[in-house]
Amino acid sequence: MTIRLDGKTAPFFIIAAGICWGVIGIFSRQLAGLGFSPVQIAFGRSFVTAVVMVLFMAATRSSELAIAKRDIWMFLGTGLCSIVFFNICYFTAIQLTTLSMAAILLYTAPSIVMVLSILLFKEAFTPVKALCLVLAFAGCVLVSGLGVGKVNIPGVLAGLGAGFGYALYSIFARYALAKYTPFAVTTWTFVVAAAGLVGFSHAGQIAAVVLAVPEAAALFVLLGVVSTALPFGLYTLGLNKMEAGKASILASVEPLTSTLVGVAVFHELLTAAGLGGIACILGAVVLLNCKS
Repeated sequence: MTIRLDGKTAPFFIIAAGICWGVIGIFSRQLAGLGFSPVQIAFGRSFVTAVVMVLFMAATRSSELAIAKRDIWMFLGTGLCSIVFFNICYFTAIQLTTLSMAAILLYTAPSIVMVLSILLFKEAFTPVKALCLVLAFAGCVLVSGLGVGKVNIPGVLAGLGAGFGYALYSIFARYALAKYTPFAVTTWTFVVAAAGLVGFSHAGQIAAVVLAVPEAAALFVLLGVVSTALPFGLYTLGLNKMEAGKASILASVEPLTSTLVGVAVFHELLTAAGLGGIACILGAVVLLNCKS
């Protein structure tokens, strides 16, 4: 059976990407436990993804890899301004806070994307979008338990930085998608990200640990494929067929998934507020998918 990518199926690509991103904590926390820093985890993620995407493109659609020099700024935006900055901040937030807290702070991104999309792409800000944005953000706040108890300031700042970096991907990718295919955009994004991080990641140290601990190699591969190459490919495909603001809100299933992973794998507490937050996020996704 062939899956046709159009305006009706694109939301499912975005939702699937959000779910794949939501399980990232499983791999990143284990890598952190092996002694890797956020910068090293970000580099490993970007490097594996770049290798996978380059091999895939070389084997299936090599002609799409060519880009014009005048367009390099787009991939510096998706690769350095977004992926590098976002990854370092997000992995730091995951280490300093719970998975759900890191995810809600990441999902300040939809509001940033919505505002930037209105200014840059002249997207309409409809009542339905406003309601869905409020529902999604309120759901993320409830899931995280934000405002209850002592707040981890460094963790919060890292999470907000992740949200800003994450928002920039939707913006720069929208420009790139006007000229290049979704797979080409994803590939060059991570090639640039890996190149930008290599000088700061102590790659030799990473290689030594990977060779000595096979588990580390497996975790980096899973991080790069399951929670990076696959979801970014799905998200970029979906983004090519729908508005950036709408895609950003649909991907709010990520914190929902992160919360469930935190409960099931890391035994984080799921409160009544957390359940209410999950309901809000699902409500926003369903409403946004049913109403244009």
